[in-house]
Amino acid sequence: MSAGRVLTVLRKDLQLGPRSPIFLWVLLLPVLITLVLQVAFGDLFDPEPRLGIVDEGASVITAAVAEIDGIELTRLDDADVLRSRVEANDLDAGLVLAAGFDGDVRGGARPPLEFYVGGESLASNRIILAVTAVELIRDVEGRAPPVDVEVVELGEEGLPISVRLVPFITMYALLVAAVFLPSFSLADEREKRTLDALVVTPVKLSEVVTAKGILGFGLAVPMAVVTLWLNSALTARPLALIVVLVVAGVMLVEIGLIYGTASKDITGVFTLIKGTGFILLAPTIFYIFPDWPQWIAKLFPTYWVINPVYEVTINNEGLGTVWVELAIALGVAVLLAVIAMALTARLRTKLATT
Repeated sequence: MSAGRVLTVLRKDLQLGPRSPIFLWVLLLPVLITLVLQVAFGDLFDPEPRLGIVDEGASVITAAVAEIDGIELTRLDDADVLRSRVEANDLDAGLVLAAGFDGDVRGGARPPLEFYVGGESLASNRIILAVTAVELIRDVEGRAPPVDVEVVELGEEGLPISVRLVPFITMYALLVAAVFLPSFSLADEREKRTLDALVVTPVKLSEVVTAKGILGFGLAVPMAVVTLWLNSALTARPLALIVVLVVAGVMLVEIGLIYGTASKDITGVFTLIKGTGFILLAPTIFYIFPDWPQWIAKLFPTYWVINPVYEVTINNEGLGTVWVELAIALGVAVLLAVIAMALTARLRTKLATT
């Protein structure tokens, strides 16, 4: 194998790559997936209670709510606007504090309190906002609450859904660059019969396959880093992260080369991806639903690269914690390399006979 010829093929792919929709997909998909899953689904599964307040007398209640973590406060100037926003489900609840409210409460009076609740708001958010409002009013009154509440946390603190989605998003970015790009590129050249011309040129098929793999790997690792950065998941252990991503990139590139050399055309690649895509992404589902039996995830080969990514980025672990998973992943990569070389040899024979 000639390194010069490999670089020549790689240079050609880099020059023509930006014209391909797959190439652009590799660059844009991590950003789009992050926007869709983190912004839309993150807000859907982990919504903060949204409280609107119309404060006509600079009440201390408004200032107290503003200092509470976990409640999204919106200040408004008109009670009618507040009511309409609660009805439209833009707010979970609305509170109107009349002028002199604090003084009346401290003086023992019972001033009217307008508290609106959205019909489409979550029951948990309604309870949180109602209890918070009552407690703050008691503080203004200066009376002790009738009971002392002690909050006891049972079990480990769960991770937000936005964090649990990081393995899925990162894995998808790796798959698109390391699997889709090499496989589609090889299938496209085979479909256009440009690989048939190799029999009369010094370039070997193995050199073309190697160049495709280098291209996929060279995009997969940086795009995974970009994806982690977009999701605020870059770790304080950069060496461990790079090692983990390199192993993941190698394994997935080999899967992409297997798809590309085993398929006759782009339709065949699509069929393989649709048939096995779930297997590749399945382990990420167990991070989204941690109550599921986690041992099942270990049955999928990509678990051995997904879990190290999770441990290093989310739990800030080092290589000493994930070396067993990485060793297994390297063993899987060796097996995949043997399969890829066998399929390349078979394809070379087919090209020579035709």
